[in-house]
Amino acid sequence: MATPRSAPASCLLLLILLAVGSLAVSRGDDCCGYNVVSVAGSGSALSARLELAGETPALAELGPDVQRLSLTTRQPGDGHPFLTICVCHDVGSLETDTRLRVRITDADHPRWEVPQDIIPRPAPEDVYLDSPCSGNGASSSPPRTRVLSTAGSDLVFTIHASPFRFTVSRRSTGDVLFDTSPNLVFKDRYLELTSALPADRASLYGLGEQTKRTFRLRHNDTFTLWTADIVASNVDLNLYGSHPFYMDVRPPGTAHGVLLLNSNGMDVLYAGSYVTYKVIGGVLDFYFFAGPSPLAVVDQYTQLVGRPAPMPYWSFGFHQCRYGYENVADLKGVVAGYAKAKIPLEVMWTDIDYMNKFQDFTLNPANFSFAELRPFVDRLHQNGQKYVLILDPGISTDPTYGTFIRGMQQDIFLKRNGTNYLGKVFPGEVYFPDFMNPRAAEFWANEISLFRRTIPVDGLWIDMNEISNFINPEPMNALDDPPYRINSNGFHRPINNLTTPASAVHYGGVSEYDAHNLFGLLESRATNHALLRDTGRRPFVLSRSTFVGSGRYTAHWTGDNAAKWDDLRYSINTMLSFGLFGVPMIGADICGFGGVTTEELCGRWIQLGAFYPFARDHSAIDTVRREPYLWASVAASARKSLGLRYRLLPYIYTLMHEAHTTGAPIARPLFFSYPEDVTTYGVDRQFLLGRGVLVSPVLEQGATTVDAYFPAGRWFCLYDHSLAVDTRSGERVTLPALADTAYVHVAGGSILPLQQSAMTTAQARRTPFHLLVALAEDGTAAGDLFLDDGESPEMGGTRSEFSLVKFSCATWSDGMIRLRSQVVHNSYAPSRTLVISKVVIMGLQSTEPPRNFAVYVNGAEVQANRAVSTSYRSRGGLGAAHVGGQSLVVGEEFELKVAMSYLA
Repeated sequence: MATPRSAPASCLLLLILLAVGSLAVSRGDDCCGYNVVSVAGSGSALSARLELAGETPALAELGPDVQRLSLTTRQPGDGHPFLTICVCHDVGSLETDTRLRVRITDADHPRWEVPQDIIPRPAPEDVYLDSPCSGNGASSSPPRTRVLSTAGSDLVFTIHASPFRFTVSRRSTGDVLFDTSPNLVFKDRYLELTSALPADRASLYGLGEQTKRTFRLRHNDTFTLWTADIVASNVDLNLYGSHPFYMDVRPPGTAHGVLLLNSNGMDVLYAGSYVTYKVIGGVLDFYFFAGPSPLAVVDQYTQLVGRPAPMPYWSFGFHQCRYGYENVADLKGVVAGYAKAKIPLEVMWTDIDYMNKFQDFTLNPANFSFAELRPFVDRLHQNGQKYVLILDPGISTDPTYGTFIRGMQQDIFLKRNGTNYLGKVFPGEVYFPDFMNPRAAEFWANEISLFRRTIPVDGLWIDMNEISNFINPEPMNALDDPPYRINSNGFHRPINNLTTPASAVHYGGVSEYDAHNLFGLLESRATNHALLRDTGRRPFVLSRSTFVGSGRYTAHWTGDNAAKWDDLRYSINTMLSFGLFGVPMIGADICGFGGVTTEELCGRWIQLGAFYPFARDHSAIDTVRREPYLWASVAASARKSLGLRYRLLPYIYTLMHEAHTTGAPIARPLFFSYPEDVTTYGVDRQFLLGRGVLVSPVLEQGATTVDAYFPAGRWFCLYDHSLAVDTRSGERVTLPALADTAYVHVAGGSILPLQQSAMTTAQARRTPFHLLVALAEDGTAAGDLFLDDGESPEMGGTRSEFSLVKFSCATWSDGMIRLRSQVVHNSYAPSRTLVISKVVIMGLQSTEPPRNFAVYVNGAEVQANRAVSTSYRSRGGLGAAHVGGQSLVVGEEFELKVAMSYLA
């Protein structure tokens, strides 16, 4: 992961404002919260004592409050101002110019926190007072406020002493971003903190994982974070992942982010005018990200939690899966069906059907024998296709099962009451690997390596890792039944419901109570590292359960959705949320996993799903088959939509590089590119790929129109290059619904690198490039192209071979168009032979074709060359020039000029 940048020396001015004062605090008739009772400091360190202002009888059943708190301000030697407040104690630190940390924990006793090896971050350094007046600059008169800021940061942190509370504000505007109430509650297994929000200006996004009806969070909603195997077609319930992060976007377009780094269960109540965290353990470890743009927020967020893992090029092709494929012959039939229908198919998947008695790393000897499956996989590889299998974490306790025997020998399973915890899933009775145990990761890697000697899978799909359990463990101690019951499953179900018990114990004595939400991330890390070690290539892992930072290791899908029109719509919201969470490789089961799909729904879903970053058709056992070639109309939609996807692969893969280096989502809400347009804040039926490709799908049964919003600027149709909309302030447009595709438009000002469609990504990568130039109103456009071999472990790193090319286009005063390339980096050898054979320039002012059409490459006219072709087309009130027959080498800088004259 990226390490925090050091703040420049000029930014290390610490502003301390002191004033004596005292305020009363009450919650109803009950005293609560904390007061600052003393302050001490010298040099670069400040320290203060906080004490409980009064018990809260209304919350007495949740346990006693912590009595003493301490506050410490420190400027470490690395140049970062560091503030610690212990609420036992609370750490506030400007770790970078754009990131502020506020940490609250017990001053006298250690508490559980997300381990450093899971999310590496600067460790807090605390200074403690021995008495309320200990000398060394100590004062028994507490300050009313204390302000932490630096000259180079837009974040200002203010502590209010009596009663204790804090605010985070933006220096440049004075806007208060986070404003806690004085009613802080800190107990052993219940922590509560509330911040005021401007309900009329704040638009919040994130806080997952839940299936939501809208992308923008609605007021008066509760978000429960406790990973659970709950069908994703249920809205507003805690699902597979835990992401206590939100982005707040406010007019006129400034954004900031807030992360509570805590792996315990919690409820987050968002009422519009405030947000309240109710957490059942750990610490209050807040991070604030200054932005001020949405892209800057995700950049700063993923700088902390880890940049998204680079995905192999092939993973951006189309995937096919089903729970219920009967045998290898069934798989062969599916591959043949795609080929016959001329629909691209990149990856064939198999669910647990391939296993012997549902045991990991085994083959069903009757239906998926080695003698049949291995030749099938070998043929896929010969065709340039890939194969992915599923793994579940539960290891069968069958005493003859090799994986179980080796796991027992290495003692790597989760414990409870001094012995291995016994759960139950598909194989029957199982033990679960404890991925907090270093030996478990080694065990997992060895099992994967052994299995890949049998079936050389290209990627792994890890499911059921919330952890899912088919039994409800009985309570054994107080951890299994905490005093505050979070709203799990929407009915305040016990936290042991259909999962591993909270009283189970991980390696190092860590309770499942604390580490429950981490299992999916830990298994993803182990699987990613195992594949990398065994193959030497870029891993592909798909995980159902995720946590903060999971994007470093895995892709994600939205889980067990249903074949319903609502689920089709909601998939966009989940996809966009995971882009915020740093998991850009995201998609939903196309056509719906469960339930009865229809031809119309499946057709509309492939039209949308073709533009998910991760595009996979998947369905449940005993449901109607839904491979897209089974209906003629769906096959036509698949050919057209996937055809465009494959043409866009160079652009999408370049977005993957951007995601890996900056955290920018591949699929983005419109406000990422147009944050000043408040109308975009509520748009969740459309999305952008990158900065300028707008997807507007049909999302209702029987719809004959699509209501689409176009932000200010020009928008060109990607299919026919016509000008669709030209608006100065944003415009809602009702479009006729197309039968076989979603609307896909490109914003003026964009340059898209394209290649030709093919049945596999390997075939598509061998075709010449085209550049699609969409001129903005001022006659300019820009775009990037990233190239590498698509499978090296590093993507754009110092040890990898890659090429990065930037394109720019401008229109001169005499009407000449000048397109230039700048080769930023060029160590990828094929870029010296790959060529751009065609350039299309859209947005030319004249609707009439020019009388003279001249093309110059690097100053030399090439129009006389018969291989060069030129044409001019007019659609939608503007013209488009097509310049073909070129051989512009991608890895060499060039200048292409197009001169057109219209006079006789």
